Amino acid sequence: MRGDEPAPAGPAHWVPPMLARLVAPDQHGSPGGWQYERKLDGLRCIAVRNGPRVELWSRNHLSYTDRFPGVASALLGLGADDFALDGELVAFEGRSTSFARLQRPGPADSPVLVAFDLLHLLGRDTTALSLRERQDLLRRLLAEPAQPLGAVEMVEVLEGDPAVLLRRACDAGWEGLVAKRRDAPYRSGRSPEWQKLKCRASQELVIAGWTEPTGTRSGLGALLVGYYDGEGRLRYAGKVGTGFDEPTLRYLHSELTAREQSRSPFADPVAVKGAHWARPELVGAVSFGEWTAAGRLRHPSFQALRPDKPASEVRREVQG
Repeated sequence: MRGDEPAPAGPAHWVPPMLARLVAPDQHGSPGGWQYERKLDGLRCIAVRNGPRVELWSRNHLSYTDRFPGVASALLGLGADDFALDGELVAFEGRSTSFARLQRPGPADSPVLVAFDLLHLLGRDTTALSLRERQDLLRRLLAEPAQPLGAVEMVEVLEGDPAVLLRRACDAGWEGLVAKRRDAPYRSGRSPEWQKLKCRASQELVIAGWTEPTGTRSGLGALLVGYYDGEGRLRYAGKVGTGFDEPTLRYLHSELTAREQSRSPFADPVAVKGAHWARPELVGAVSFGEWTAAGRLRHPSFQALRPDKPASEVRREVQG
């Protein structure tokens, strides 16, 4: 396997990933020059192999290697021994992905790395190549394993009318699509050349408090969540009281009580009777209907904790 086009770059290494910008579906524009991939509900992962050593890194350079040994072992089965891949670690539940199962895998769960980009190959930096060229090299790399892969697969690339593709994605229960320009190089950081088209609004939010449970619920009643504004102030976004199972309620209550503090960390007044406050360290993914004019979440539902996202980096996502 060869990568002849790029310039020499030394051994493979972690780089900050390229991130997609949130865009309303009706603002995405012409489908010409774009390709589409399923928006996966998992953990972003930069996988790096140098000879007999494989390392799995989060988007903020935390190690996943010990947590996903099956994926690391599968990458050792590839024919090339020097590469860096970008992808998403996911746990499948039928045809859907389950972030909860990825966080608390059972004996039968086998996390998979869905690879969608190639950043380095055989001593050469491939990031200056177009997406189409990078994915062609990635497809060849994954097609030439020295042993069966199992825990690594190539992302499915979709082309066509984005409105039709998004409707099909939403009907199938997907989170949405990621649109990518086929001729774009790989650039670390958020870029308009990658765009998120979501079926339902969702984003990461800082968990900074909770309420007591009522009725038969255990652990906690609702999470009090927010995001940081441009001046570093934690703004209150509302209460999240649905989307939990019993193990999650107990785990969240344990984590929050370990971080309990006497004063509210929010810059805004929070009129919630009997609220408990916590150091704003935990980040959770929350789906919701929309933002209200007052800056609150409408019909929010908890999805999962996001240990790969520092609380200090959580901002309100704005379309466009």
